[in-house]
Amino acid sequence: MSVLTQEPPTAVADVPARAARARRSGGYLRVWTWAVLAWLFVPVAGMIVFGFNDTKGRFNNTWQGFTLHWYRDLFAIPDLTVALLNSVTIALLTAVIAGALGTLIGLALARYRFRGAGILDTIMFAAIAAPEVVMGAALLSMFLNLDIPRGYLTILISHVMFSLSFVAITVRARAATLDPSLEEAARDLGAGPWDTFRLVTLPMILPGILSGALLAFALSIDDFIITSFNAGSTETFPLWIWGATRVGLPPQVNVMGTLIFAFGVLLAAGGALAARRRKV
Repeated sequence: MSVLTQEPPTAVADVPARAARARRSGGYLRVWTWAVLAWLFVPVAGMIVFGFNDTKGRFNNTWQGFTLHWYRDLFAIPDLTVALLNSVTIALLTAVIAGALGTLIGLALARYRFRGAGILDTIMFAAIAAPEVVMGAALLSMFLNLDIPRGYLTILISHVMFSLSFVAITVRARAATLDPSLEEAARDLGAGPWDTFRLVTLPMILPGILSGALLAFALSIDDFIITSFNAGSTETFPLWIWGATRVGLPPQVNVMGTLIFAFGVLLAAGGALAARRRKV
């Protein structure tokens, strides 16, 4: 004989109240999230707005009228243009080199057990956790001991060194979730090691590789501390801005910052759309 149990009337009556409280909590969370995002966006919005400021003096901190003049004369300051090109090319090369080397390290740590794997893992996290002053001073000491002139090459090496760990950890996290039976099936069907990697493994870890490479690009293009230790006479975009703050920043700085920000937003939006299409 089965005994039927019924939920107490008070518990049934509490269901709408709990649902209402959950909706209110969700509403508060959404409001808080948008408030934090708006607070973070305020400096970016100021940079974008003052890229259209028709300023007449050296200091671009007072609104004097709307103009598109600075977008037309974006490359009117040769030193600033060279600094921007240095930052962009170094960031691109860093993304490619750190992306390739970090992918190999991440795959090795995710797939194989070898002597020294634990030490390598510790070193990568130590490189991420170390203050940039420590990393910059250590790289500077290495270049001085090896008698390597500081300049474009030392900046590139430095950026690859500190971004390599980010790529490796990102790729390792992606590779650790892969199903090894897919690679085994490819080998059973006659694919060699290279074909298996090219046709099976690489497409599956490609989102991790792209994420790590984009992270390396972002870390490189705005780095200041490590770059200042190892730049020598070469100027990057952040270094040029730091040097120009004493005499006033031209509006072209705001325009270039706006374009870099827009490029990052487009990359993020493209990545989100690609991820949504893969899920569908």
